[in-house]
Amino acid sequence: MRNIVSSSITLSALLPLSLAACASVAGSNETAISDGVDFRMQVGQAVTLADRSRLRYLRVVNDSRCPPGVHCVWAGDAIVAFEWSPSGEAAQGFELHTGLEPRSHAIGARRLVLKSLERGPDPAANLRVETGP
Repeated sequence: MRNIVSSSITLSALLPLSLAACASVAGSNETAISDGVDFRMQVGQAVTLADRSRLRYLRVVNDSRCPPGVHCVWAGDAIVAFEWSPSGEAAQGFELHTGLEPRSHAIGARRLVLKSLERGPDPAANLRVETGP
């Protein structure tokens, strides 16, 4: 009986520590994005780029795009806010557009391109990081 009680006490003492360790590993687990590959981001999501910088999709600032199935004179435009954090430096905010310029933004020696923006509340953004001029 004594072994069962001491085992229960040991397990109950170790359980919070093991859960805390899992939470910190899961919390820092960001997707690594390679250059030249299309990828999808959700609002609030952050990814790590090939140069170890960090990109976060903050929010859709404005969305005046023509709804699907409706004939509009103008296709409209959506503005999407991002934050880029070069390794060891302060974060830099910027916005990209779906219908107007800018549709891309220089992030260090790379360029982030907004390929498309899905529909609905908190729409996913389809992006690509390109290298070169």
